[in-house]
Amino acid sequence: MRLTRVHVENGDLAPGREVVLPEGPATHLARVLRHEVGDACVLFNGDGRDYHGVVSAIGKREVRVAIESAQDVARESPLRLVLLQGVARGEKMDLILQKATELGASAFHPLWSQRSEVKLDAARADKRLAHWRSVVASACEQSGRASVPEVAAPLALAAALAALPADGLRLILDPDGELGFATLQVDAAAPVLLAIGPEGGWSPLDREQLRAAGFHGLRLGPRILRTETAGLAAIAALQARFGDLA
Repeated sequence: MRLTRVHVENGDLAPGREVVLPEGPATHLARVLRHEVGDACVLFNGDGRDYHGVVSAIGKREVRVAIESAQDVARESPLRLVLLQGVARGEKMDLILQKATELGASAFHPLWSQRSEVKLDAARADKRLAHWRSVVASACEQSGRASVPEVAAPLALAAALAALPADGLRLILDPDGELGFATLQVDAAAPVLLAIGPEGGWSPLDREQLRAAGFHGLRLGPRILRTETAGLAAIAALQARFGDLA
């Protein structure tokens, strides 16, 4: 029987401790999944370990879990994939983050570019960021990952490029790109940074900025893919060749 996994953000987890679950996970465990006292579950906080425990108390306002043991989890890909994703509308963005997490992406950098169709003020951007991080954490619960990919605050393209690490292979998908997937070489010690445009695609100015920042065009078939397809297809292909989708 598969155990329920619960993400406890910033939780101080260790065997022998009793943890009070945050309101969201507590409600899901007790009200949705109908767990009872004595039922087993797994907690994780993103440190790469699963903490096995049992529900020790269920009250009107809280659920407690007694942690019994800890286990290192080895489900992270040897390929460090960083997705720079043009912010997409609503459920499309959720889908991208969810499935890319399941496929093993290690970090996300949402960004706005010239043709972005989504515009958010500061307050709405903060709410969306919290929501995106929740989507990624939930995808880790489902997929068995114990390390939670970082989701950076959304930035304009130029600022997002300036914030990137100095090393790594930088790629954008381009049917006419100079790099072919069959002959692509990846250094396992450095990240692969993959930039995907929004629904409207990259503008000529966007492409100039990406090229100036060291991004190379990668051919991944002759067709132009939608924003919610492109990154996932590329991540799956890269993982199959260089990562752990064997």
